[in-house]
Amino acid sequence: MIFKRVGDERPYPEHGYSARQWAQVAPQQVRLDQLVTTKRQLDLDALLADDSTFYGDLFAHVVAWQGEYYLEDGLHRAVRAALQQRQSVHARVLDLT
Repeated sequence: MIFKRVGDERPYPEHGYSARQWAQVAPQQVRLDQLVTTKRQLDLDALLADDSTFYGDLFAHVVAWQGEYYLEDGLHRAVRAALQQRQSVHARVLDLT
């Protein structure tokens, strides 16, 4: 199993963080098997694109809430890491607990 659980919603409260605010959160390594996805579908173009992070953040966005780590943005990065046999991904973790 790659992820702890596959979800299709954001069960945590709206945080209202902008891209600029996310950039202020220091990245850290997060194990893939601790992540709960917030999307069920993956954009294959984003997964296979060589420049998929050219216009966005280099790191996935994870929200920690009620003991869970929710993968809010960066599903393609996490799947790519799993395909490369890595067990973790670098992510910005916003703690809402």
